Amino acid sequence: MRQRLLTGAGLVGVFTLLSATPALAQDEGVTADAVQAALDNIWILIAATLVIFMQAGFALVEAGLTRAKNVANIMMKNLMDFAAGVLAFAAVGFAFAYGPGNDFIGTEGFFLSSSTFSEGFGTLTTPTFFIFQVAFAATAATIVSGAMAERTKFKSYFIYSIVLSGVIYPIVVHWTWGGGWLSQLDTPFHDFAGSTIVHSVGGWAALMGAIILGPRIGKYGEDGKPRAIPGHSIPFALVGVFILLVGWFGFNPGSQLAADPVVGQIAVATVIAAAAGAVTAMATIWIRGGKPDVAMTGNGVLAGLVGVTAGCGVLDNWGALIAGAVAGVLVVFAVLFFDRVGVDDPVGAISVHGVCGVWGTLAVGLFATDGGLLYGDGADQLITQLIGVVAVGAFTLVTAGALFMAIKATVGLRVSAEEEIEGLDVLEHGTAGYGPDMLVGAGAVGR
Repeated sequence: MRQRLLTGAGLVGVFTLLSATPALAQDEGVTADAVQAALDNIWILIAATLVIFMQAGFALVEAGLTRAKNVANIMMKNLMDFAAGVLAFAAVGFAFAYGPGNDFIGTEGFFLSSSTFSEGFGTLTTPTFFIFQVAFAATAATIVSGAMAERTKFKSYFIYSIVLSGVIYPIVVHWTWGGGWLSQLDTPFHDFAGSTIVHSVGGWAALMGAIILGPRIGKYGEDGKPRAIPGHSIPFALVGVFILLVGWFGFNPGSQLAADPVVGQIAVATVIAAAAGAVTAMATIWIRGGKPDVAMTGNGVLAGLVGVTAGCGVLDNWGALIAGAVAGVLVVFAVLFFDRVGVDDPVGAISVHGVCGVWGTLAVGLFATDGGLLYGDGADQLITQLIGVVAVGAFTLVTAGALFMAIKATVGLRVSAEEEIEGLDVLEHGTAGYGPDMLVGAGAVGR
């Protein structure tokens, strides 16, 4: 249960708010609970705004780590997976996720039916709760964009975004946050802000997309060894990382779904894990490659964030540090592994979100201060976390794989070799991301 600290200084704040807010002051029947509910809704709308702003971060990271000839295409994809995702989630996804139904899927409340969701969600109104949840749905969809960058047809990507946001992701939400079967186990599955529910869903869908799509032209030599295809803007990528870091303070603390003192501790856990991930990723790639690679260190920040997202509400600072530090190491080895086995992921999305999402979910079973194996509480929570990881992973791999295969067999998934070599900006969208004078030396051309 969330504690409501409405004594002492807290009451002073409430009375100050009442006197300073005419609409509340005129209502003599207003209560402290009503004020708290108003604060909860305001905070969650602010948190939702931060999460929505993460779309800009994802767009910049992806654009920076790929070539200049595709930058307009990448920006368009990140814009439209948000737009398409909002419409799909509003039409059917929210009902699948949170509507009444069975243990697998919601079956009522389509198009945000006011009669179905008339009571809201705790202290949150349905509109506030929807805005926060749709921001998460868009995040899950945009993860796949980076893994499939530089060779995917735009119309195919548009179709995938609608299905992931409207069907695949919401079903996983219903199993967990929506009261479905994973939340009903004897030891309930715990994923506070979505290491598995959001990030691994996006990561496993990205894995299937990259495999079915195949690597970019020139990524692998005749001997099968991977070749580096440098991105065109490290500043873009790192600014994107900082935007995502800021957005995560809506993602994790906002998942408390209330304006109460615990959000501060969640924020502390979040920033500690991010910093730990950056340091360990930098150290790992420095030892492995001889240089402190900038892009990999940026991915270490994101890996640390993903690694603490499931447990940020139940880990202490030491647990958050370990979760982030391990994620920073994992992301380096995962990127190198997928590169070596022929899975071309230009931005490391599968490693950051899929692999580190799994780690972050399992870390709850190890380091949760109440229920964690290493705190003497047995393996029950760890076993439940493993069940959730396997179930969500299998479901996403099968459904996303079927989706991409269906798209490939119908409208086609990949652009032609000529289009890929030329770049997607003009051929797919009719306009270049940069003028000709800006493309020289920016990775605009080449195989």
